[in-house]
Amino acid sequence: MKVIIPMAGMGKRMRPHTLTVPKPLIAVAGKPIVQRLVEDIAQTTDEKIEEIAFVVGRFGKEVENGLMAIAEKLGAKGKICYQDQPLGTAHAILCAGDTVSGHIIIAFADTLFKTDFKIDKEKDGVIWVNKVDDWKNFGVVQLHSEGYIENFVEKPTQFVSDLAIIGVYYIKDGDTLRKEMQYLLDNEIKDKGEYQLTNALESMRRKGSKFVPGKVDEWLDCGNKDSTVYTNQRVLELKQKSEKLIADSANVKNTQVIHPCYIGENVFIENSVVGPHVSIGENSTIKNSVISNSIIQSSTIINNKIITNSMIGSNVQLTGKADDMSVGDYTAEIN
Repeated sequence: MKVIIPMAGMGKRMRPHTLTVPKPLIAVAGKPIVQRLVEDIAQTTDEKIEEIAFVVGRFGKEVENGLMAIAEKLGAKGKICYQDQPLGTAHAILCAGDTVSGHIIIAFADTLFKTDFKIDKEKDGVIWVNKVDDWKNFGVVQLHSEGYIENFVEKPTQFVSDLAIIGVYYIKDGDTLRKEMQYLLDNEIKDKGEYQLTNALESMRRKGSKFVPGKVDEWLDCGNKDSTVYTNQRVLELKQKSEKLIADSANVKNTQVIHPCYIGENVFIENSVVGPHVSIGENSTIKNSVISNSIIQSSTIINNKIITNSMIGSNVQLTGKADDMSVGDYTAEIN
């Protein structure tokens, strides 16, 4: 099994947090979003993941090394591929080159999910879906009465289905998918101005491939600040029994910690109330503060603050009053 993670987008809805780090590397409950994604994917298959191809922009060597380390932790070979132009989902996947062959899983790196579903490798393909209210904003599938997918529609203007594609796919025949996507590019076949993966899948379906839906128990979006804060909350709740969330090197003095929380390596907290649903990255310092339902990245100093429903970047210094905030990296507040 090979995994392809398209993640070359600019993450504009997550600014200022994506000015210094790609969105999929923002930490949620102490781990980068993309790491949690590939860990979740690994739970859906009994087949060994041999290779993970990360389709990125020009993010720099440090980011690429971090991605290779994520693959290594899963015992897979890491591969860095570049998408220099945002030409659509099919184009992004084609940038993974010969990784698009054999059994593949494609997962777009701004979503997490919870499921007990296991891939049936004998199926032609599995498309993970979730029922939504705002179906106009998603690619959706229509189902045949026998349960397989009979149509793909990219962001419909009129109601055809409320089963949204969450951005995770298993394809048994990656070679055929690659040919179908290349056909779109060679013949300038676009939908909504871009080369769409769903168009390639629809062509495969018309030629006989039978795709089935994969149902998720929960779909967690990481597209903007509020949704990422909520995702952090849910991941903490889901992982509090299976992951070590408080580092042994954390130094917590005269402080009430309301679980679940993640407290990273070498964090110092004094005279504060932290939690519930707070994640604090390594080497951060919190003093005389009350913090709930928030993500604080690494090497940040917070003093005398009341913070809730917030994302605070790395290398930030904050002192002062109560806020609902979204503060990017390398910020200093001066009163």
